[in-house]
Amino acid sequence: MDEAFIEKLLNRDVRAVARLLRWIDDGMEDARQTLKRLYRHTGKATVIGITGNPGAGKSTLTDQLIKRFRKRGLTVAVVAIDPSSPFSGGAILGDRIRMQDHSLDDGVFIRSFATRGHLGGLTNTTTDVVHALDAAGWDIILVETVGVGQDEVEVQRLAHTTLVVMTPGMGDEIQAIKAGILEIADVFVVNKSDRDGADRTVRELEQMLDLGRGAKPTLGEILHHGGKVDLSEQAEDKRIAPDKWVPRIIKTVALRGEGMDDLEKAMDEHMEEYKKACEDSSFVEARLKQEFVEIYRRTLLNRGWSYLMSEDHIKGIIKKMKDHSSDPYTLAEQAIEALGSKG
Repeated sequence: MDEAFIEKLLNRDVRAVARLLRWIDDGMEDARQTLKRLYRHTGKATVIGITGNPGAGKSTLTDQLIKRFRKRGLTVAVVAIDPSSPFSGGAILGDRIRMQDHSLDDGVFIRSFATRGHLGGLTNTTTDVVHALDAAGWDIILVETVGVGQDEVEVQRLAHTTLVVMTPGMGDEIQAIKAGILEIADVFVVNKSDRDGADRTVRELEQMLDLGRGAKPTLGEILHHGGKVDLSEQAEDKRIAPDKWVPRIIKTVALRGEGMDDLEKAMDEHMEEYKKACEDSSFVEARLKQEFVEIYRRTLLNRGWSYLMSEDHIKGIIKKMKDHSSDPYTLAEQAIEALGSKG
């Protein structure tokens, strides 16, 4: 890898960063090799996840947060996850249109990515994108999910602070229960709170938090005794968050900037708790375990798929399934064994 290119990335050269993000989005090997070089420079940025139902005002809220972070002298990168276009498969760039006010600010970088069918509100490569932006030196990375409303839980494993944006009168309370949002939110944002029903939404959220407070697993329950990391799939899906933090509920009208002072304060308070939690090596290990397992699964899937598609391995497997000379379970085990023997 060209040293000059790496140097440009580390100095937040926008063209170099855009080039790397294109490689990541296209799944190129150059991206993976570059990320290997950049990883030791990560861990400095604050990552904030913004999720919630469509129409809740996530993009307007993101726009307000950009303005506030810039006033504090912080650089901001936005990773906006858009639904895929049904025609091209690319991102519908609505977020770029809504955030044009920042287009001339070299302290703001905004990039939209298509989900391409990936569930969970993110893309398959969002973690890689965040690593790249972190290494490039952005102070704040805002990750705005696509807004599907049902499976938006992946962001909580990536973000340090997760905002869940809701609005009165849209049935969000029921959606929150279905999607498990109660477990992933660090701060609930009741946006468009000038509408009727805002106070009721706040009360119902408070009741849900009271009911769910005892159900939240502690760090000790997520890890084995002795500080060893539990590598089970169940533990991998659990929320790793400061044990003492109680989610805040903030009312906003993002379009007019109302309630943003309270939101900014709540976010700052959460980050203080997060930093304190990072003084515990077990907390850091648990977060790193989730990061590794996600990348491991993706690497295994990609390499396994490449192996199957090369030399027509898949044709032989399908033939054995078709004539019932074997079963898909045995064939999958054999393919994994063969993949391991090759490398």
